[in-house]
Amino acid sequence: MNLADMLSYADIAQLSGIAEVYQCECSSHSKNELIQSILSAVQRREVLARRVEEMSLGDLRFLNSLLFEKRAAYSLEDLTARAALAADPALPQAADAKQQAPIGATQTNGAGKGSGPAANRTASGGRKKAKQPEEPKSPADERRSAIARFKRYGWLFGGITQQTRYLFHVPEDVKKKLCDAIEDQFRGGIALRDEPPAYRDERGMMAGDLVRMLKFVRDHDTPLTAEGYLYKRQLQQLLDTFSVLEQVPAKTAFRFGYGRRFKEYPERFSLLYDYAYYSGLLLEEDGELRLSERGREMTDGNSSCDPADLYRFWLRLYKLPVQNLQALAQWVMRLSRHSWVTVASLGATLLPLVKPYYYDTEKNVFEQRTLAMMLHLGLLRLGETAEGEAVVTMTPQGVVLVAGSEIGFEDSLPWSYGAV
Repeated sequence: MNLADMLSYADIAQLSGIAEVYQCECSSHSKNELIQSILSAVQRREVLARRVEEMSLGDLRFLNSLLFEKRAAYSLEDLTARAALAADPALPQAADAKQQAPIGATQTNGAGKGSGPAANRTASGGRKKAKQPEEPKSPADERRSAIARFKRYGWLFGGITQQTRYLFHVPEDVKKKLCDAIEDQFRGGIALRDEPPAYRDERGMMAGDLVRMLKFVRDHDTPLTAEGYLYKRQLQQLLDTFSVLEQVPAKTAFRFGYGRRFKEYPERFSLLYDYAYYSGLLLEEDGELRLSERGREMTDGNSSCDPADLYRFWLRLYKLPVQNLQALAQWVMRLSRHSWVTVASLGATLLPLVKPYYYDTEKNVFEQRTLAMMLHLGLLRLGETAEGEAVVTMTPQGVVLVAGSEIGFEDSLPWSYGAV
């Protein structure tokens, strides 16, 4: 449903609250006047642009978790979980309160209106009782506040039937307008470049290497260690057959969170291995790695790997350690689909949406877990300018896959992502 439909079902109280946020000049007693005024305000591009500019970092992350899903309704529990993930639990409450202030808002230093000793006196000259400091808000209060703010903005509405009364909806046309407003803001920080003299394009390579992995298992004995990994010698032999070379991870590296076998396998190989296992192409049985019937069909050329399946699998595999991964992929696509852009400007623009994951900094999460994997999946081209700047642009296949593929917030794989 669009905003006009949802406004028509809203009560006067909610309409009045939304009209107040957008400073609509209309009668608060006429539902029709309220609806028309709100629609007129939201239609103006600069109105939503200003709202986006004033948004706190937590609200921006929360909003991005809602923009790129095609689902119709959200439960309160779902929204609360998203708001909790968007917040930064490492911040103390005082810092979190500052973060919730609109970006660009000034902080008073005690010399503003109502500050100083005079502010503690009543009109008759006596002294007022000192106001007790407020209790800091709990994380649950902050999450509810974020949901309440989005309701006041007209971005969330309750259900209209008995079955959906406890569900929340985001108007489809508002989603599109918010995406356009955020994209306009992001584009201001993106640096464009001409096509570089040379670049990497890995389209089709992962699918080819998947077949090479299956043929290696078919043609060799592949025993597994007690922990379920390939022995280092055979792993290196297999890696040497791939079109993109990777090194076996060093023993000193702390590796967890990005798949079942990420601890001992390099990133790209680990993704392919987990995809083959999850898709039923490989079987881990009796301490040995074997092909399934589906795997044999693929090695015989009777079936192939769909790049869209690999992309959706990556989203599901990485979505817990890389929060807002789907939104990140969408913004990379939108900002680099028509031209080459610098990796540095992309990072400076999108890093606020990224949170660190244990040993991975925000920069590592963005460049290694997001951009590098998008390159391996054939979604991005990576080049270098004559001045040595790293630049990327989307491939035609990448634009189609990212624009047309999406996963749900609760869609996860049936294994743990925790530390091993």
